[in-house]
Amino acid sequence: MSNVLPLIGRSKELFISDISFHNEELQQIVAESRFLVLGGAGSIGQAVTKEIFKRNPKKLHVVDISENNMVELVRDIRSSFGYINGDFQTFALDIGSVEYDAFIKADGRYDYVLNLSALKHVRSEKDPFTLMRMIDVNVFNTDKTIQQSVEKGSKKYFCVSTDKAANPVNMMGASKRIMEMFLMRRSEEIAISTARFANVAFSDGSLLHGFNQRIQKNQPIVAPNDIKRYFVTPQESGELCLMSCIFGENRDIFFPKLSETLHLITFADIAVKYLKQLGYEPHMCDNEDDARELVKTLPAEGKWPCLFTSSDTTGEKDFEEFFTDKETLDMARFDNLGVIKNEPLYQQELLTLFEQQIASYKQDKSWTKEQIVELFHQMIPDFGHKETGKYLDSKM
Repeated sequence: MSNVLPLIGRSKELFISDISFHNEELQQIVAESRFLVLGGAGSIGQAVTKEIFKRNPKKLHVVDISENNMVELVRDIRSSFGYINGDFQTFALDIGSVEYDAFIKADGRYDYVLNLSALKHVRSEKDPFTLMRMIDVNVFNTDKTIQQSVEKGSKKYFCVSTDKAANPVNMMGASKRIMEMFLMRRSEEIAISTARFANVAFSDGSLLHGFNQRIQKNQPIVAPNDIKRYFVTPQESGELCLMSCIFGENRDIFFPKLSETLHLITFADIAVKYLKQLGYEPHMCDNEDDARELVKTLPAEGKWPCLFTSSDTTGEKDFEEFFTDKETLDMARFDNLGVIKNEPLYQQELLTLFEQQIASYKQDKSWTKEQIVELFHQMIPDFGHKETGKYLDSKM
C-alpha cells in the first residue's frame, strides 16, 4: 500500500482509525463466524478474503469463476498469512450455474455471505449480449444468492454496489442501481448491507492496472486528462466491505467520507506520478502512431511515451458521487465512513416488469441494446444515459 498511496495523492490510509477502534470486536465476530465470499478472486474479493482470513474465521469458502485468479489468491494468502484452524476452501464455480446451486445445496451453511462478483466495466455496455450478461451477474445472480442465503438461514448478506449507482449515467451504474432496488425487496427477508466506493487503484482490468501491463509489454501509456476520480487502495476496499458486512444495519449503504485525505485526481496525473516512481520522464505524444513508434527508443533514454486526451466515450461520468440529495445520511457513527440509511421502499410492479421483460428477451433469444436502455429508463426515470457511439474498445 505504501507505494500506491503517493500515486493517488495520499500519505495515509483512509479507515485506519475506524478499523483500530473496532478491531477487537471485528476479531471476535470473525473468529466465531462462517463466511462465503462470492467473486472472491477479483481485486476487491481478494482484499475482502484476506481481511477475513487474517482474523481466523471458523469457516471461509471462496467462490469465483476465474480458476487462475483463485490459484493466485491461495498462493498470496499462504505466502502472507500462512494457515488457520478454520475450514478454508476455494471453489472455481460460476454463480449462475447448476454446479453452484448443487454446491449450496450440499453445504450452504454460512453466517455471512459476501457477494463481490460483478461486471464492472463501462465498456461492457457496448453490445446487447455482454449487456445482458451484466444484468444477469449484477442483478439476477445477486437476487438468487440472497434467496439461497435466506433458505439456508444466513444472518447477513453483503454485496458491493458502486458510486456510479448514484444518479447513474451508464448502464453499469444503472444495473447496480436496479440491483439496489432488488435488495430493498429482499431486505424484508434477511439483513442486507452494501457499499458504494471509489475506484480501486490498480484493480484487475482497471486503467491503472493497465499502466503495469503497458510497462511490462513495452507499450505507450494512454490516459484521459479530463476525467477525475476518487481512489481507494485494494486493502481499503476490503476493509470498507468487511466493516459494512459486520457493522452495517439492514439496508445500510457504506461509503468513504470525502476529506482532505480522499480527493479527486486525474488518470493522467497518476500516470505521471507512476512513471516517475519507476524512474521515467513522461514524454507527451500527439497521436497513437507517434506513441507506438517512440516506445521503441525512448525508454532507453529514461523517457516513456504518453498520450493524454480528453474523453468522448459513452458512459463516462464527469464527476463521482456516493449519495444523492434524496438519501438520508448518518455521518456521525464512524470517523471516515458515511452511511446511507434506507427504508424498504421499492415498487413491486417495476421489479416484476423488469423480471418478465428480461425473461421474454431471453426466451426469444433476441433483444437490442435500445430495448434494454428503454427498460432501464422505465426503472430509473431520471437515468442520464447518453449514447455517443464511441467506446473504449476503439481506442489504444
